[in-house]
Amino acid sequence: MHDIDLIILVCAGLTVISVLTSLVAFRVGAPLLLLFLCVGLIAGEDGPGGIIFNDAPAAYLIGSAALAVILFDSGFHTKISSYRHAAAPAIVLATIGVVATVAIVAAAGHYLIKMSWGESLLIGTVLSSTDAAALFFLLRVGGITIRDRVRSTLEVESGTNDPLAIFLTLTLVSVITGTGSSDWLELVARLIWQAGGGVLFGLAGGLMIVAIVNRLRLEPGLVPVVVLAFAIVLLALTNEVGASGFLATYIAGLIAGNAKLQSVGTLRRFQDGVTWLAQIVMFVTLGLLATPHQFSTIWSLAVVLAVVLIVVARPIAVVLCLLPFRFSMRERIFIGWVGLRGAVSILLALVPVIGNVAGAPVLFDIAFVVVVISLIVQGWTVRPMARGLGLIVPGATLPVHRTEIDLPGMDDHEIVVYPLPEGSAIAQGKELPRWARPVLVRRDNQVITAPRQFMPGDQVYFLATPQQVPLLDKLLAGTPDENEAEATFYGDFAIEASATLKALHDAYDLPLQGGDEQATLAQLFEREFGTDLELGDRLHLGPVDLIIRDIRDGQIVWVGIALEPAPPKGFWPSVRRTIAEMIGAR
Repeated sequence: MHDIDLIILVCAGLTVISVLTSLVAFRVGAPLLLLFLCVGLIAGEDGPGGIIFNDAPAAYLIGSAALAVILFDSGFHTKISSYRHAAAPAIVLATIGVVATVAIVAAAGHYLIKMSWGESLLIGTVLSSTDAAALFFLLRVGGITIRDRVRSTLEVESGTNDPLAIFLTLTLVSVITGTGSSDWLELVARLIWQAGGGVLFGLAGGLMIVAIVNRLRLEPGLVPVVVLAFAIVLLALTNEVGASGFLATYIAGLIAGNAKLQSVGTLRRFQDGVTWLAQIVMFVTLGLLATPHQFSTIWSLAVVLAVVLIVVARPIAVVLCLLPFRFSMRERIFIGWVGLRGAVSILLALVPVIGNVAGAPVLFDIAFVVVVISLIVQGWTVRPMARGLGLIVPGATLPVHRTEIDLPGMDDHEIVVYPLPEGSAIAQGKELPRWARPVLVRRDNQVITAPRQFMPGDQVYFLATPQQVPLLDKLLAGTPDENEAEATFYGDFAIEASATLKALHDAYDLPLQGGDEQATLAQLFEREFGTDLELGDRLHLGPVDLIIRDIRDGQIVWVGIALEPAPPKGFWPSVRRTIAEMIGAR
């Protein structure tokens, strides 16, 4: 009984410590997942905790289950509309990009640090997949607001590139150990089934989750339990038939999250907590498994591979894969930089260890150190890199809290709370439209129903649909800093998209270059970008930049004009500007 109590105490204590480290992470901007990993290292056999944990199969089991929970939640929070812009480039990155990364890292391993080809290919496949958990938490929990197309590409890629990396790792281990087939036709058929079977099982599983939640009329408290259990069942069942369980859970989450579900508010809140717990358990467990005193013999090899991976392999793979797509050079640089490695790479490094591959412990140590370097170098610089490349979208006044309403007939509404900052136009008397009337205001610990006047510091409660929330964001923005940021991103002033290029020239006496003078500004963007239009898209015309400022029902309504657009501030602005001009990047 004493041992059982001690185990419970240790597990609960590590969880509490990990949660408390989040306060440090948010204050100093450290990658939170790195701190979870450090908690495991400190508690491990080489740290003050002295906990000895050497069970690789158990760590792989815990990590796989936790990753399934994270992927399901990631899919659940991803909008189907994201795939309109991101599906094609993300899938190319998740396939060709993975293969290119494997090839470059393997070549570096063989020629630079003298590994055998088998070891080099194994370390290449282990490190080829970007980590969904690390990326989702950095972009969503970190509150980094970048353009939808870039964010969606990164998220979809990280959610779909695991199957190929897992397949390549398992195949290499089976070939090296002589336990699998080396017939190329059979391997290709298995790969197709891995991806195709994962998609089919994911679609079926997602539809089944929707049917179970909406038709069985379960108690609200049981809905998140059955959904989580079904996601784990789907992982195991899909893996049993040789398809990708991770892809299936991600697709199932995507289907369920974009459907109308009963008790969706309860489900989202439960998943938020469980996903945090899964993240903590996975990284702390992997940290416990590592033995830092062994890193001294391989750290130089790991540094070489990390540099090749971060500076050479990932950027080259991204540039090649995104050539057919309309990404600016700055967007390609950012996507190439945000190729974080995390728990997936460490989990894949356990596969050779479990398969008793010669030299597998060394490969695991190398992969672990590379992941730590990636989290430190890339994870710590995501926000500065986005700001330096000019990709951060100015945010409006964000709601303090959003709560779904689990009442009959109100499934498509939620309560949204906004603070009114100093300088808010609403606080200065600007009238709200009829559809945006607040239900109450909280002011100085008093609740005011049917409010008519507003003051800075008010907490304003709205009953709104998800489609109305972005409009409320714009209505309630208005601080000087926010207006300055919006002007920087969307231009100094706006003009209707129906205006012609000649009218713009005549009205403002601008020496515009290029384009048909009778073409409207909307037509100029449609010629350049087709139907793939997005807020913030830019066209460079002589001394000005034209920027899409407002889109409604797929049509451009307003275009911003930036006079003498300056290069984004940040990393090496003059060098970056010169390179952009040389290659014609917008």
